[in-house]
Amino acid sequence: MQGSRCVEVADDQVDVLLDEGWQPEDVVLLATGSRHNEQVERQARGQDAYWASFWDAGQVFYGHVLGFKGLERRAVVLALNESEPRERSRERLYVGLSRARDQLVVCGDPAFVEEVGGQTVLNRLMSR
Repeated sequence: MQGSRCVEVADDQVDVLLDEGWQPEDVVLLATGSRHNEQVERQARGQDAYWASFWDAGQVFYGHVLGFKGLERRAVVLALNESEPRERSRERLYVGLSRARDQLVVCGDPAFVEEVGGQTVLNRLMSR
């Protein structure tokens, strides 16, 4: 599962979290490849408006893992939407996996996780 299909699955998982009772302010969808369309639209309104959505309790936040370093949310949906491993793929995976305080949902190809993060990381994710 790559690219837009991965993002579609991630979008569905955001809906599942909201249906389970998570509040929008607790949820973030992070992409490792191309930015999510919602992020692109929000950034088109300016960086102030984009970051205001981070603090808006009524909105799920959409971002890219490299712009989310040092930030966290209770629930993270991580879309591994890179088409192939790149120079910073390992860093992107690590950042994405480490941003959730309570709930992490990873959407992507297990083979990609294994190639980028190694067998131990894949085993850990698959055991959850």
